[in-house]
Amino acid sequence: MERKRLGIVGAGVSGLAACKHALDKGFSPVVFEADESIGGVWAHTLESTRLQAPTTAFRFSDMAWPESVTEAYPRHHKVMEYIRSYACKFDLLRYIRFNSQVLGVEYLGATEEEIMSWEQWSGNGTAFGTGKDGGWRITVKDLKVGSTEVFQVDFLILCIGRHSGAPNIPEFPENGPELFKGKILHSLDYSYMGNVANFVKGKHVTIVGSGKSAFDIAAEVAKVNGTAQPCTIIYRTKHWLVHKSSIWGVDLSYFYLNRISQLLLHKPGEGFLRYMLATALSPLRWAISKVIETYFRWSIPLQKHGMVPDYSFSFAMSSCLIAMLPEGFYDKVDEGSIVLKKSKAFNFSNDGIILQDRNESIKSDIVILATGFRGDQKLRDIFTANWCRKIVAGSPDTSAPLYRECIHPRIPQLAIVGYSESLTNIYASERMANWVAHFLAGGFKFPSITCMEKSVAEWAKYKNIYNGKKKGFLAEWFQPYGPADYAGLH
Repeated sequence: MERKRLGIVGAGVSGLAACKHALDKGFSPVVFEADESIGGVWAHTLESTRLQAPTTAFRFSDMAWPESVTEAYPRHHKVMEYIRSYACKFDLLRYIRFNSQVLGVEYLGATEEEIMSWEQWSGNGTAFGTGKDGGWRITVKDLKVGSTEVFQVDFLILCIGRHSGAPNIPEFPENGPELFKGKILHSLDYSYMGNVANFVKGKHVTIVGSGKSAFDIAAEVAKVNGTAQPCTIIYRTKHWLVHKSSIWGVDLSYFYLNRISQLLLHKPGEGFLRYMLATALSPLRWAISKVIETYFRWSIPLQKHGMVPDYSFSFAMSSCLIAMLPEGFYDKVDEGSIVLKKSKAFNFSNDGIILQDRNESIKSDIVILATGFRGDQKLRDIFTANWCRKIVAGSPDTSAPLYRECIHPRIPQLAIVGYSESLTNIYASERMANWVAHFLAGGFKFPSITCMEKSVAEWAKYKNIYNGKKKGFLAEWFQPYGPADYAGLH
């Protein structure tokens, strides 16, 4: 049988998982990584960054954390050590081309008109299509020597993530950054800086944003400057940032990540009995959410500082909007080294920021925009063909229209792994990588494009048949699921 060529873009946790599972199926992939090292977002992050999920959840299914890591939420350097150990254990590094920036990918073979007329994905529902010159041309720049090289593969897996590379910069109709005499940078630039303590020391720092990065940076600045030069956070939306992932000693996974908890939720395509059961149990779902919300409202001074989100904790969990607070964050707010300012709109002045709805000026030497990333734009930009750019991604706030969160019904011989959100992205990425590798090996065929698009419109299809992985009925329904439960899945 002809040896198929497989290309993978990105060597973060998603790319490493895709490479490993492809190797398990007999493929010899080539991985293109623009950086000098593996790790993706973990290779360049804030000094204070730690895991957002406990190590029991953030792990590869076939490699546990070393016993030397005793904390539940280790710092980023230990996360990088774990990721490097995974790459070494499965001999992945020799398949990676570092300092190789992918400038663009282009589909070869069928025309746009032919592809849009297909009833089956890739023409016949299989990974490599009909075999008539289909594939992808990858243009790669060697960042060390500046040369450009073109590769051709039969199947392409994009593992480029959505939280790096394309910073989301707010637009200002008037009085924008050009007025400001200080320094403006995005949190992405801040994460790449070396000695950030010297950069912010003795400066008035203002941070725009209310997510994890904004809070982490503020905590770092406050640690350096204290109350002498308080760090100001300007936020518009309040989010659920919590200090731990348990209440009264019970891990939140027992409320949200086991099979019994799924019976409380309505899902697309559910049958009548499931619908009735979820409806009957809705008061329990509401009660669980309110108990957890109340716990965090008072165990963290959210109420005191007006930081209680406007949406429920259950919604935050299901939408993956939960994050971990930096250690002692609200202690710094109480002492005055961090100041929280809510504002719907702001613009710049010569010496700082003006909050439009408060008519208040904030003196600033440095403004850091912790305003997220344009993952949708990053995904679009990698394609050279306009038709791919138009259909591949949703908006910045939505997921891409992908079948099973990793296959676009209209783009052949391509998978996108690690783009969707989950409470622990390594968990979802590895499951996708495993599933895609099984598909590449001919393990199954896709349904019709119409069925795939219908599934996308309904979120995702749930399998009618499920084979449990826990030992015993009670364990199956009440114990949380995690990566280790899927070890050995082929």
